[in-house]
Amino acid sequence: MTVKFMAIPNYTYLKLMMLGPHGVITIGTSFQCAYECKVECCEHASVIISSEELTIIKEGDIEEAPNSKRLVVSFELAEGVKEVLIDPNSFEDKVVCIGTVLSSK
Repeated sequence: MTVKFMAIPNYTYLKLMMLGPHGVITIGTSFQCAYECKVECCEHASVIISSEELTIIKEGDIEEAPNSKRLVVSFELAEGVKEVLIDPNSFEDKVVCIGTVLSSK
């Protein structure tokens, strides 16, 4: 049996109100309890994230760190790119590169 109901949370007063069979049901808590729940949720999230990162590290899918001693190659424009002035009325010659070829997707 599936039961659906609507609840209205009030974060200012830490109350949850929902309609029950004999009127409104109100559930409340304290700021201390809310803080402890938030801390616990943050700890759970940290554990989940670190376990996912560990799995990625074990699989070796992490990109290699950039080599700072590698020679820097000048950037070259790709095919199908057009340079357009950002502000034609400006004295600065700032341009933006726009692709002129659309993919088939």
